[in-house]
Amino acid sequence: MTREYGFLINGKWIESQKKREVRSPYNNEVVGIVNIPSLGESKEAIDSAERAFERFKNSPGYERSRVLRGIADGIEKRKEELARTIVEENGKPIKTARVEVDRAIMTFTFGAEEANRFSAGEIVPIDIVPGNEERFGISRRFPIGIIMGISPFNFPLNLVAHKISPAVASGNTMILKPASQTPISALKLGEIVMEAGLIPGALNIIPLPGSQIEPVIEDDRVRKVSFTGSDEIGWELMRKFSKKRVTLELGGNAATIIDEDPPDLEFAVSRNCWGAFYQAGQSCISVQRIYVHDKVFDKFIDMFIEKTEALRVGDPMLEDTDVGPVIDDSAADRIMKWIDEAVDRGAKLLTGGDRYGRLIEPTVLTNVPPTARVSCDEVFGPVVHIERYKEFEEALRWVNNSRFGLQAGVFTKDMKKAFDAYKALEVGGVIVNDYPSFRVENMPYGGVKDSGVGREGIRYAIEEMTELKLMVVNLKNYL
Repeated sequence: MTREYGFLINGKWIESQKKREVRSPYNNEVVGIVNIPSLGESKEAIDSAERAFERFKNSPGYERSRVLRGIADGIEKRKEELARTIVEENGKPIKTARVEVDRAIMTFTFGAEEANRFSAGEIVPIDIVPGNEERFGISRRFPIGIIMGISPFNFPLNLVAHKISPAVASGNTMILKPASQTPISALKLGEIVMEAGLIPGALNIIPLPGSQIEPVIEDDRVRKVSFTGSDEIGWELMRKFSKKRVTLELGGNAATIIDEDPPDLEFAVSRNCWGAFYQAGQSCISVQRIYVHDKVFDKFIDMFIEKTEALRVGDPMLEDTDVGPVIDDSAADRIMKWIDEAVDRGAKLLTGGDRYGRLIEPTVLTNVPPTARVSCDEVFGPVVHIERYKEFEEALRWVNNSRFGLQAGVFTKDMKKAFDAYKALEVGGVIVNDYPSFRVENMPYGGVKDSGVGREGIRYAIEEMTELKLMVVNLKNYL
């Protein structure tokens, strides 16, 4: 029997008149039924979060750390269940879904560690200015209040964890709106969070449609929006709510440069092939463009095509599946249209390019015009194009020829070139001798240009969720 899920407000699971089916992207089967709150019920989440914040903001670090470690333990106990839930509602292959669950465990583990040290602060030397010999300053961070977290479909567990973990670690409260296509992972995580002992109201989960979330955000008590999703929606939120703190983790168009003498060409091929096609390319740091030096271009292409054609496409619940479906028909239609457009404009199709329902073959192109959408926009699908270059500076310019700037990869033995890339590339992160899809949970993660503003990664997200406050003490009258 299909399970029905309530939404979470003030520690209680609530049912409503309005419900929505969640269907598998792979076979369209119903995998769950989710209750949708009314606007009035959604506003109750703000009341609940406000009351909880008054209690939670002064909670000791060890208590917040205990809760976060309890969440990590709870995920560990339900590890396989959560992985299968991700497969069912997202279409991600089971072996990749298990990796996401492991990453979520680490996200909460890092949060537990940061909870004990984020408010340590520092001493500010005031006596360096003449006449202030008996003064010193103390600066530390304080939680700001209610945070609205909005998460995407592509990492339905771990990107939810990246909203909740730093909020709890820093003593804030959160209202979470999970992606409409994949709310079940978040709701199951909510069960684990409550079982770990988080106070009622510190986390509220409201699976509203995206079109209905703005009346909740506009409430003055919501102090910050942490949004991961499309650049169009993200920048519109920043425009509309300019007086609130906003962190945007948006789209990308990740590029890799392969130098003329990379440390390990086979490793570069393998990593970039996986980076292009894991979870059907539906990642904002999926490898979309690869620029290969003329000296190794032909060998790289041959090896890359061989690796690509060895990938297994199909049922995401099978252990040997590498590439599952894209999220819906609309996404599949768009991706195929962009492939066809590139070919019509002179691009050469090296492998792939066929579609079977929502399954799209891993597709490799070359000679793609830089103005074709598979090159200049975000494909968010299993498509990569590979081009040759002769001068390293030329490749750097091509990487920067994008409105996005999230991460880039550089494979080289020459550390001067690596640092030249670090200085020149207009991205949030440069990954040397690995693919631009690399991410671990504690690193500062975010982009520039249309890729967003602010950083995630537990400690860095905490800085975005807290206010730095100074206290200056004059000891003159006390000595």
